[in-house]
Amino acid sequence: MQYNNTVKKLLKRLRSKRISVKEAYKILCDLPYTDLGFAKIDNHRSLRRGFPEVVYCKGKTPEHIEKILVALKKKDRTVLLTCADEKLYKRLLKNHGKLCFNKAAGMIYTGGRRPKTKKEILIVTGGTADLPVAEQARLTAELMGNKVSVLYDVGVAGLHRLLGNKRAIQSANVIIVIAGMEGALPSVVSGLVSKPIVAVPTSVGYGASFKGVAPLLTMLNSCSPGIGVVNIDNGFGAGYLASLINR
Repeated sequence: MQYNNTVKKLLKRLRSKRISVKEAYKILCDLPYTDLGFAKIDNHRSLRRGFPEVVYCKGKTPEHIEKILVALKKKDRTVLLTCADEKLYKRLLKNHGKLCFNKAAGMIYTGGRRPKTKKEILIVTGGTADLPVAEQARLTAELMGNKVSVLYDVGVAGLHRLLGNKRAIQSANVIIVIAGMEGALPSVVSGLVSKPIVAVPTSVGYGASFKGVAPLLTMLNSCSPGIGVVNIDNGFGAGYLASLINR
Protein backbone atom coordinates (compact mmCIF):
# COMPACT_ATOMS: atom_id res chain seq x y z
CA MET A 1 0.00 0.00 0.00
CA GLN A 2 2.74 2.48 0.95
CA TYR A 3 4.70 1.48 -2.15
CA ASN A 4 1.61 2.21 -4.31
CA ASN A 5 1.15 5.56 -2.60
CA THR A 6 4.77 6.44 -3.37
CA VAL A 7 4.22 5.58 -7.03
CA LYS A 8 1.02 7.67 -7.16
CA LYS A 9 2.80 10.68 -5.64
CA LEU A 10 5.61 10.36 -8.17
CA LEU A 11 3.13 10.20 -11.07
CA LYS A 12 1.39 13.29 -9.74
CA ARG A 13 4.70 15.14 -9.55
CA LEU A 14 5.58 13.99 -13.05
CA ARG A 15 2.30 15.33 -14.46
CA SER A 16 2.84 18.69 -12.76
CA LYS A 17 6.45 18.66 -14.04
CA ARG A 18 7.83 19.12 -10.52
CA ILE A 19 10.13 16.16 -11.02
CA SER A 20 11.91 14.78 -14.06
CA VAL A 21 11.46 11.26 -15.44
CA LYS A 22 15.11 10.56 -14.60
CA GLU A 23 14.65 11.62 -10.95
CA ALA A 24 11.48 9.55 -10.59
CA TYR A 25 13.21 6.51 -12.08
CA LYS A 26 16.07 6.86 -9.62
CA ILE A 27 13.67 6.97 -6.66
CA LEU A 28 11.71 3.93 -7.85
CA CYS A 29 14.86 1.89 -8.54
CA ASP A 30 16.12 2.61 -5.06
CA LEU A 31 12.91 1.60 -3.31
CA PRO A 32 13.25 -2.22 -3.10
CA TYR A 33 16.90 -2.38 -2.01
CA THR A 34 20.24 -0.62 -2.23
CA ASP A 35 23.04 -2.72 -3.71
CA LEU A 36 26.36 -1.93 -2.02
CA GLY A 37 28.14 -4.80 -3.76
CA PHE A 38 28.97 -6.66 -0.54
CA ALA A 39 25.46 -6.14 0.89
CA LYS A 40 21.95 -5.44 -0.33
CA ILE A 41 20.11 -3.08 2.01
CA ASP A 42 16.42 -3.95 2.30
CA ASN A 43 14.72 -0.56 1.95
CA HIS A 44 11.27 -2.14 2.07
CA ARG A 45 11.79 -3.86 5.43
CA SER A 46 10.11 -1.03 7.31
CA LEU A 47 7.16 -1.04 4.88
CA ARG A 48 6.65 -4.79 5.23
CA ARG A 49 7.49 -5.35 8.90
CA GLY A 50 7.05 -1.95 10.54
CA PHE A 51 10.73 -1.75 11.52
CA PRO A 52 13.85 -1.24 9.38
CA GLU A 53 16.54 -3.82 8.70
CA VAL A 54 18.76 -4.54 11.73
CA VAL A 55 22.51 -5.00 11.29
CA TYR A 56 24.27 -8.00 12.86
CA CYS A 57 27.83 -6.70 13.27
CA LYS A 58 29.72 -9.85 14.21
CA GLY A 59 31.71 -11.14 11.23
CA LYS A 60 31.47 -7.86 9.30
CA THR A 61 34.38 -5.46 8.83
CA PRO A 62 34.11 -1.97 10.36
CA GLU A 63 34.30 -0.51 6.84
CA HIS A 64 31.33 -2.57 5.67
CA ILE A 65 29.31 -1.73 8.78
CA GLU A 66 29.95 1.97 8.29
CA LYS A 67 28.76 1.87 4.67
CA ILE A 68 25.65 -0.07 5.68
CA LEU A 69 24.94 2.47 8.43
CA VAL A 70 25.13 5.35 5.94
CA ALA A 71 22.70 3.59 3.58
CA LEU A 72 20.25 2.80 6.37
CA LYS A 73 20.25 6.35 7.77
CA LYS A 74 19.20 7.69 4.36
CA LYS A 75 15.98 5.67 4.57
CA ASP A 76 14.99 5.63 8.23
CA ARG A 77 15.76 7.64 11.35
CA THR A 78 15.81 4.46 13.45
CA VAL A 79 18.95 2.36 13.04
CA LEU A 80 19.91 -0.64 15.18
CA LEU A 81 23.22 -2.50 15.14
CA THR A 82 23.55 -5.66 17.25
CA CYS A 83 26.57 -7.62 18.55
CA ALA A 84 28.63 -4.41 18.48
CA ASP A 85 31.48 -3.31 20.75
CA GLU A 86 32.74 0.00 22.11
CA LYS A 87 35.61 0.20 19.61
CA LEU A 88 33.17 0.10 16.70
CA TYR A 89 30.90 2.61 18.42
CA LYS A 90 33.73 5.14 18.85
CA ARG A 91 34.67 4.78 15.19
CA LEU A 92 31.10 5.32 13.99
CA LEU A 93 30.48 8.15 16.47
CA LYS A 94 33.54 10.00 15.21
CA ASN A 95 32.37 9.93 11.60
CA HIS A 96 28.59 10.11 11.98
CA GLY A 97 27.60 11.36 15.43
CA LYS A 98 24.16 11.20 17.09
CA LEU A 99 24.58 7.52 17.88
CA CYS A 100 23.94 5.80 21.20
CA PHE A 101 25.64 2.73 22.63
CA ASN A 102 24.35 0.26 25.18
CA LYS A 103 27.44 -1.60 26.36
CA ALA A 104 25.57 -4.32 28.26
CA ALA A 105 23.39 -5.14 25.24
CA GLY A 106 26.19 -4.66 22.72
CA MET A 107 23.93 -2.44 20.63
CA ILE A 108 24.52 0.78 18.69
CA TYR A 109 21.37 2.68 17.81
CA THR A 110 19.83 5.94 16.77
CA GLY A 111 16.31 7.32 16.62
CA GLY A 112 13.56 5.33 18.26
CA ARG A 113 9.81 5.56 18.27
CA ARG A 114 7.26 6.86 20.75
CA PRO A 115 5.09 4.16 22.30
CA LYS A 116 2.20 3.39 19.93
CA THR A 117 0.22 1.55 22.59
CA LYS A 118 -0.31 1.75 26.34
CA LYS A 119 -0.01 -2.03 26.52
CA GLU A 120 3.13 -2.97 28.39
CA ILE A 121 5.89 -5.49 27.80
CA LEU A 122 7.45 -6.81 31.01
CA ILE A 123 10.94 -8.31 31.06
CA VAL A 124 11.66 -10.78 33.86
CA THR A 125 15.08 -12.32 34.56
CA GLY A 126 16.16 -15.19 36.73
CA GLY A 127 19.39 -13.54 37.85
CA THR A 128 21.58 -10.48 37.47
CA ALA A 129 23.88 -12.41 35.11
CA ASP A 130 21.01 -12.43 32.59
CA LEU A 131 21.02 -8.62 32.31
CA PRO A 132 22.98 -8.34 29.00
CA VAL A 133 20.33 -10.43 27.24
CA ALA A 134 17.56 -8.53 29.04
CA GLU A 135 19.01 -5.22 27.88
CA GLN A 136 18.95 -6.46 24.29
CA ALA A 137 15.27 -7.29 24.63
CA ARG A 138 14.41 -4.04 26.40
CA LEU A 139 16.19 -1.79 23.93
CA THR A 140 14.77 -3.61 20.90
CA ALA A 141 11.20 -3.41 22.22
CA GLU A 142 11.56 0.27 23.13
CA LEU A 143 13.01 1.20 19.74
CA MET A 144 10.02 -0.54 18.15
CA GLY A 145 7.68 1.78 20.02
CA ASN A 146 6.67 -0.18 23.10
CA LYS A 147 6.31 0.70 26.75
CA VAL A 148 8.68 -1.63 28.64
CA SER A 149 9.16 -2.36 32.33
CA VAL A 150 11.64 -4.72 33.98
CA LEU A 151 11.71 -7.13 36.90
CA TYR A 152 15.23 -8.42 37.47
CA ASP A 153 16.69 -11.14 39.69
CA VAL A 154 13.52 -13.01 40.65
CA GLY A 155 14.59 -16.58 39.82
CA VAL A 156 13.16 -19.81 41.21
CA ALA A 157 15.92 -20.12 43.82
CA GLY A 158 13.99 -17.46 45.77
CA LEU A 159 10.44 -17.76 44.48
CA HIS A 160 9.06 -15.29 47.04
CA ARG A 161 10.82 -12.50 45.08
CA LEU A 162 8.69 -13.31 42.05
CA LEU A 163 5.43 -13.75 43.96
CA GLY A 164 6.00 -10.42 45.68
CA ASN A 165 5.66 -8.76 42.26
CA LYS A 166 2.56 -10.63 41.14
CA ARG A 167 0.60 -7.43 40.38
CA ALA A 168 3.27 -6.19 37.95
CA ILE A 169 3.35 -9.58 36.24
CA GLN A 170 -0.41 -9.74 35.83
CA SER A 171 -0.73 -6.19 34.51
CA ALA A 172 1.67 -6.75 31.58
CA ASN A 173 0.34 -7.56 28.11
CA VAL A 174 3.35 -9.64 27.02
CA ILE A 175 6.08 -11.06 29.24
CA ILE A 176 9.65 -11.85 28.22
CA VAL A 177 11.19 -14.31 30.69
CA ILE A 178 14.97 -14.73 30.60
CA ALA A 179 16.82 -17.41 32.55
CA GLY A 180 19.90 -19.60 32.51
CA MET A 181 20.87 -22.59 34.68
CA GLU A 182 17.93 -25.04 34.46
CA GLY A 183 15.61 -22.44 32.86
CA ALA A 184 12.48 -23.16 34.90
CA LEU A 185 11.35 -19.55 35.35
CA PRO A 186 9.20 -19.22 32.16
CA SER A 187 7.07 -22.20 33.23
CA VAL A 188 6.52 -20.68 36.67
CA VAL A 189 5.55 -17.26 35.27
CA SER A 190 3.30 -18.83 32.64
CA GLY A 191 1.47 -20.73 35.37
CA LEU A 192 0.60 -17.45 37.11
CA VAL A 193 -0.84 -15.42 34.22
CA SER A 194 -3.01 -15.63 31.10
CA LYS A 195 -0.50 -13.69 28.98
CA PRO A 196 1.80 -14.79 26.13
CA ILE A 197 5.30 -15.62 27.35
CA VAL A 198 8.45 -15.20 25.26
CA ALA A 199 11.12 -17.39 26.87
CA VAL A 200 14.84 -16.74 26.40
CA PRO A 201 17.43 -19.30 27.54
CA THR A 202 20.82 -17.81 28.40
CA SER A 203 24.28 -19.34 28.40
CA VAL A 204 24.61 -18.53 32.12
CA GLY A 205 25.34 -21.57 34.26
CA TYR A 206 27.82 -24.26 35.20
CA GLY A 207 29.13 -27.03 32.96
CA ALA A 208 26.05 -29.22 32.76
CA SER A 209 23.95 -26.34 31.47
CA PHE A 210 25.96 -26.78 28.24
CA LYS A 211 26.14 -23.04 27.52
CA GLY A 212 22.38 -22.61 27.42
CA VAL A 213 21.30 -25.93 25.91
CA ALA A 214 19.87 -27.19 29.22
CA PRO A 215 17.56 -24.17 29.78
CA LEU A 216 16.63 -24.22 26.10
CA LEU A 217 15.40 -27.81 26.38
CA THR A 218 13.58 -27.05 29.64
CA MET A 219 11.73 -24.16 28.04
CA LEU A 220 10.85 -26.18 24.95
CA ASN A 221 9.53 -28.98 27.19
CA SER A 222 7.49 -26.72 29.46
CA CYS A 223 4.20 -28.23 30.65
CA SER A 224 2.62 -24.76 30.82
CA PRO A 225 1.03 -23.72 27.49
CA GLY A 226 1.39 -20.28 25.94
CA ILE A 227 5.20 -20.14 25.87
CA GLY A 228 7.20 -19.30 22.74
CA VAL A 229 10.96 -19.92 22.90
CA VAL A 230 13.70 -18.03 21.04
CA ASN A 231 17.32 -19.08 20.67
CA ILE A 232 20.02 -18.99 23.34
CA ASP A 233 20.99 -15.43 24.38
CA ASN A 234 18.69 -13.99 21.70
CA GLY A 235 17.37 -10.98 23.55
CA PHE A 236 16.96 -9.11 20.28
CA GLY A 237 14.69 -11.81 18.87
CA ALA A 238 12.64 -11.85 22.07
CA GLY A 239 12.17 -8.08 22.03
CA TYR A 240 11.16 -8.17 18.37
CA LEU A 241 8.66 -11.00 18.83
CA ALA A 242 7.16 -9.43 21.96
CA SER A 243 6.72 -6.18 20.05
CA LEU A 244 4.84 -7.89 17.24
CA ILE A 245 2.56 -9.58 19.78
CA ASN A 246 2.04 -6.34 21.70
CA ARG A 247 0.71 -4.58 18.61
